[in-house]
Amino acid sequence: MEQVTIEPFKLIGISLRTTNENGRAAEEIGALWQQFMANGIIDRIPNKTDNAVYSLYTDYEGDHTKPYTVLLGCKVTTLETVPDGMVGRSFEGGNYVRITAKGDLTKGLILNQWARIWELDLQRRYTADFEVFGDKAQNPVDAEVDFLVAVE
Repeated sequence: MEQVTIEPFKLIGISLRTTNENGRAAEEIGALWQQFMANGIIDRIPNKTDNAVYSLYTDYEGDHTKPYTVLLGCKVTTLETVPDGMVGRSFEGGNYVRITAKGDLTKGLILNQWARIWELDLQRRYTADFEVFGDKAQNPVDAEVDFLVAVE
């Protein structure tokens, strides 16, 4: 776990509103990923800075037990052109804790890591938290994913 400062950034992708109650987020975010992959969303995002995929959590109604918005997309240089069916958002950046997890994405790596993060004594801001699926996450059974959690 390391403290980092994230500069403001913009994302374009697809999103949904969900909650962690009753395992709903796990199911709905899984379906969002399937939609992202099946519909070639990454190839339709204009002005990408690279091909890393961001899974961003924002618009929290409280803490991680309350509803929030998930945006699955890529970092972009501008929000001037947002394709139909997608959303574009700007985020302010700020103070974050970076936690890197390694393992099998098909065996619950993401859910298990978030369960550990929820147990940590972090002064969370609940503004925008995210995962970055970069080059080291291309092999789903041996992936390395960065989790960035907004903190005071």
